[in-house]
Amino acid sequence: MKRLSILILSLLTVATARADEVQVAVAANFTGPMQVIATLFERDTGHKASLAFGATGKFYAQIANGAPFEVLLSADDETPARLVREGLAVTGTSFTYAIGKLVLWSTNLKLVDDKGEILKKGGFKHLAIANPKTAPYGAAAMQTMSKLGVVNNLKPLFVQGENIAQTHQFVSTGAAELGFVAYSQVIKNGQVGSGSGWVVPGNLYDPIRQDAVILSKGKDKPAATALLNYMKGQKAQDVIKSFGYELH
Repeated sequence: MKRLSILILSLLTVATARADEVQVAVAANFTGPMQVIATLFERDTGHKASLAFGATGKFYAQIANGAPFEVLLSADDETPARLVREGLAVTGTSFTYAIGKLVLWSTNLKLVDDKGEILKKGGFKHLAIANPKTAPYGAAAMQTMSKLGVVNNLKPLFVQGENIAQTHQFVSTGAAELGFVAYSQVIKNGQVGSGSGWVVPGNLYDPIRQDAVILSKGKDKPAATALLNYMKGQKAQDVIKSFGYELH
């Protein structure tokens, strides 16, 4: 009986030693799918992903200043590449985990038409947009308005969010009648789930390739490698697609 107890204790100790926790910085647009993936990841591997959500540009600054993140799920492909070049991320670990879509959205069922003509017609007082300097979805929104030739007319109406989560909040609470948000934030059953929306054609902005990378602090962390491998698997990819993203 004593031997059995020792064996059980040994097995538990080994299992605990193998289980690991990884600190993950996640682009705000990927909040919904990553919460689901993290739960599946812990259930399937025993590893835990501790998640922080925010603007990619701000995460870059925090990582450069020594923040304890071990994995970055970026909203672009430039930031991970820059981190690798600067020796702050592990060479050869980055990959595109999702390609995002931009949508012009309002909680008002009748406000946004399916061609985005509302941007030229006007008739609204506030337009929410994420900070284009730190949030790739904000940069994509600026590109869209620039190609449509409406930037100068709409600038006085901008309500700027720190990240895409805050931008979505501005629209959902009525602080802005409409705004540019991530499709993943409003999709339901394969379409805009509530209110009205225009899924912006991809030719109006640069592709939003969202790359993941292991950061220097996660170089020797089993859970960091396990998480990126898990995100390449079928379960994670099914979740990603269900939120309206395309896969590389």
